[in-house]
Amino acid sequence: MRRSRPLQVHVPIVKALFLATTALLLAACAGSEQGLAVTAFEGARVIPGDGSAAIEDAVLLVENGRFTAVGERSSVDVPRGATRVDLTGKTVMPAIVNTHMHLASTRSERTAQLEHMAYYGAGTILSMGLDSGLVAFEMRGETSPGVPRTLTAGRGITSPEPGRSTVPFWVTTETEARTAVQQLATERVDIVKIWVDDRNGQYERLSPALYGPVIDEAHRHGLRVTAHIFGLEDAKSLLRAGIDAFAHGIRDRDIDDELVALWKKRPDVVLVPNLPDPGVAQDYAWLSRTVPREDVARMQEGSTDQPEVQATFAIQARNLARLSREGIRVAFGTDGSVAWSPHLEMEDMVRSGMTPAEVITAATGSSAAFLRMDDVGTVAVGKSADFLVLDANPLDDISATRRIASVYLAGAVVDRAAISGRLTGTLAQ
Repeated sequence: MRRSRPLQVHVPIVKALFLATTALLLAACAGSEQGLAVTAFEGARVIPGDGSAAIEDAVLLVENGRFTAVGERSSVDVPRGATRVDLTGKTVMPAIVNTHMHLASTRSERTAQLEHMAYYGAGTILSMGLDSGLVAFEMRGETSPGVPRTLTAGRGITSPEPGRSTVPFWVTTETEARTAVQQLATERVDIVKIWVDDRNGQYERLSPALYGPVIDEAHRHGLRVTAHIFGLEDAKSLLRAGIDAFAHGIRDRDIDDELVALWKKRPDVVLVPNLPDPGVAQDYAWLSRTVPREDVARMQEGSTDQPEVQATFAIQARNLARLSREGIRVAFGTDGSVAWSPHLEMEDMVRSGMTPAEVITAATGSSAAFLRMDDVGTVAVGKSADFLVLDANPLDDISATRRIASVYLAGAVVDRAAISGRLTGTLAQ
């Protein structure tokens, strides 16, 4: 019987096998350490922001700043070693997407504004016109810890407004109108803003002979146009001219069937209502953590029921209610630069007749869709983990959006205590 050859051991091969095995073990350990970067938020009610029903007793997995799993507890496996955050009794909703604000022109001031807005749950903000200089464009899309992302409409376009700042492009001819759009296109603005409003007779509003070319030129460059408006007839004319969105609701009178019919022929046109002061007394105590006590007291003292203001509000409220019932696309914006205004606006939209669920969708998923941002606005797998943790359910009472326990942007908690300290002067030295 033939004897087998003795086993020959080659040292280089053994060494290679040893190194390969070691590498695999190190990779496994690294994978385990990476698993520790997964955070599981457990037990909350989750409002997705896309109009779908809330998820009760949900689990959210967040890794590298994004949602990797969203669902009922029974449907989500929490990885071994994950950090676990108990949110039992809380409600989670997406961070607010505000499509109409005005931000400062210097980086330091703009950053301070954005931090204040993050405190109140903003995740993404479009600065809607009046942006001059480079800062708005330099900061656009930046992702910094605790700071919402921003977009910009650049300067915007209007007719001459004597006595006012010349920040917007002032146009008086078709050539000037088209040239202004071409400049905005060069700057790659996110949308073109126009003003079609005489501001109570102070100025000549942008005419159809001028905004028609603006809209046409913008569309040639792949840009959309949104209009600051006031009157019903201007809204109709703008719809006929191809406008893409309205940055305010119709404010002079109740809308009619003709307006609704024109709008339904253009179903992609978006309404950002921007409701006015409702003229009712309000409690401002909830602002005490970012507004000095004496300022809150002054606000409270001046907050009274004002019938004339209520009548003005009612026009826009009725118009919003009807357009919402008619299926017009509603997004969200607040104008100005007041950090807490989104919560007042959401309450006013409910006061107008929309449901809390419809308003939350408008302020999150619908606004993200309007801005063509596919990674924010909803609590869903693959999206940036921008969300609010609330102490109460806003589906029952929309004012619960003010009861913020914590804010997360890109999966990182916003240091609201530090922001509060800076704004009220109570930050420990």
